[in-house]
Amino acid sequence: MNLFELTRRLIDIPSTSGEEGEVGRFLVSHLEGRGFTVETQEIAPGRANVIATFGASPRVVLSTHMDTVPPATPSSEDDAHIRGRGACDAKGIIAAQIAAAERLRAEGVTQLGLLFTVDEELGSLGARAANGHTLARECLYLINGEPTDNKLSGGSKGSLRVRLSAGGRAAHSAYPEHGDSAIEKLLDVLGDVRACAWPSDDFFGATTCNIGTLSGGTRPNVIPAEAQAELQIRLVTASSLIKDVLERAVAGRARVEYLSVAEPLRMHAVEGFEQCVVRFTTDIPYLSNWGTPLLLGPGSILDAHTEHETVTKHELTEAVELYTRMVRSLLSGGTRDLD
Repeated sequence: MNLFELTRRLIDIPSTSGEEGEVGRFLVSHLEGRGFTVETQEIAPGRANVIATFGASPRVVLSTHMDTVPPATPSSEDDAHIRGRGACDAKGIIAAQIAAAERLRAEGVTQLGLLFTVDEELGSLGARAANGHTLARECLYLINGEPTDNKLSGGSKGSLRVRLSAGGRAAHSAYPEHGDSAIEKLLDVLGDVRACAWPSDDFFGATTCNIGTLSGGTRPNVIPAEAQAELQIRLVTASSLIKDVLERAVAGRARVEYLSVAEPLRMHAVEGFEQCVVRFTTDIPYLSNWGTPLLLGPGSILDAHTEHETVTKHELTEAVELYTRMVRSLLSGGTRDLD
């Protein structure tokens, strides 16, 4: 399969978070057929990270994730684009990284690996497990792939996922004075959260807070006894500062559960690559044992997670060139610190 065929083949294997088994098995078969030494790292029954090398301890690892957000949509293409779920986030990236690895092997580079994880779109369970892998101790650089428009990211915002829960007392809706609406309590809390003055940072920009889900109650004719909301806050400062702001806004009126946290991250750069800063979070915070992190990939984050997800064929081809050039530069010592 060429680069575009492999991208489409991967897109056509549904792999929403929790259902990565089939795409992982395909990658194992494909990589073994191309002469890679392949290992799987089981995360849960039917879910496994895929790790591939050329038989030597890798000094540089190309990494991205196999899972996607729902719904799965099949691939299509025209002269310029490939479309479908995962086109840019991140199945096109998998194909580009494999193509780059094969090109480097043809040049005699053997100290290179591939790491494809599960669960990045939810809790990064795959990355957390991979961080304890023995190969991590040998690795000097981790090139993570996410859609960055083929620019090398000098930093990424952090992420704080939060659940707010409120309790009340059920009653017949015709007699609301006998109940206590958990939904109305939670709406009051969320109103104050929306009014929070979140901090900004000169490098990362503004903190943003998204109220992603809101649920509660049982029926419209029942005063709701429970309600909850899940929030995702994009961090530009230490999470402890944001927790303080949030908890002051909640003021004890709802239960606060912190579901996951990843701090903002400054990264290294390679000379000669166009730079950017991204607002999203990646597997990188959970792969700290794999060496110095870098972040680059084809496609736009604005197309990821949408019904029109796409990547251009030009970007995929360019990504192969960029990954190849980056690995060469890293192995020759061509990095600088942006901090």
